[in-house]
Amino acid sequence: MLTGFFGGALIGLAATVYWLATGRTAGVSGIVDGALREREVRGQRLAFLAGLVAVGLLAAVVGSPAGASPYPTAVLVVAGVLVGFGTRLGGGCTSGHGVCGISRFSIASIVATLTFIAAGAVTVAIATRLFAAAAGS
Repeated sequence: MLTGFFGGALIGLAATVYWLATGRTAGVSGIVDGALREREVRGQRLAFLAGLVAVGLLAAVVGSPAGASPYPTAVLVVAGVLVGFGTRLGGGCTSGHGVCGISRFSIASIVATLTFIAAGAVTVAIATRLFAAAAGS
């Protein structure tokens, strides 16, 4: 339980530091978009993204690495593209809406986060049944 508490606190701290330093919400999809499109802020956004990757790698080296996905690479690529499309359609991702938006009591972010959760639950239910049927289970 403490690891979850400290992990959540670190996410909140990171979002706060990013907001204080840049005046912008720490939504990862927006940061990626800005890193690809906006030259004047590309450096700070690439640094943020590099930090995300570096901490993930550090956690894998120091702790136990996350388990590999049982799904084929092609399925994961399609899923990633769909998530990217969904974040643009929803005006942001779970980090922007779920962490930063809800903490600012944004009604749009609360609705978006509830939509993400519901869509994720439905997608998992459908995908689980499809893969079980394809595997002949």
